Amino acid sequence: MPELVAPTARLHAAWLEARDDWGPGVHEDGFGLLPSDEVDSPDGFAAWVARLADESDPAKAVGAGQVRCTYRWIVEGDLVLGGIALRHGFNDFVLRAGHIGYGVRPSARRRGLATWALGRMLDEAWALGLDRVLIVCEVDNVASAKTIERHGGTLEDTRDTGNGDVRRYWIKIGEPGA
Repeated sequence: MPELVAPTARLHAAWLEARDDWGPGVHEDGFGLLPSDEVDSPDGFAAWVARLADESDPAKAVGAGQVRCTYRWIVEGDLVLGGIALRHGFNDFVLRAGHIGYGVRPSARRRGLATWALGRMLDEAWALGLDRVLIVCEVDNVASAKTIERHGGTLEDTRDTGNGDVRRYWIKIGEPGA
């Protein structure tokens, strides 16, 4: 049974295995990985995990122009199957990339994991006081568009982000279980 967990250095080897499943140099949505993050060594990986924890900690200040972000990994046992990130506010980045970004490793796709994880993060968004969220996906990512639409996503438009065209969806959220 999958679960969402906060990033942890304990899953270093499992995360590297997931990254290798994506392929060298491929961006993995939902993990908050920056080009400057060094994740191959245990120390570098621990520093990255600590940065992710700091970005979600309400007691820690966020940088100018940034918003707080909650990161979760989709895990099953000791396997990292994907990641999902929830940005708590609005800024230029959120208007381009959305409030929620997610990715599932290729070998774990077509199991409904993204749909399940998105539902859990919508509950977290509601708990944070958000009543609607923006989610974007590449225009040709039909699986992601269906995932968003399953949760009530309404297509606003498609836009060129400078990195390609994306579909922009808004999801109205309400109290979990309502």
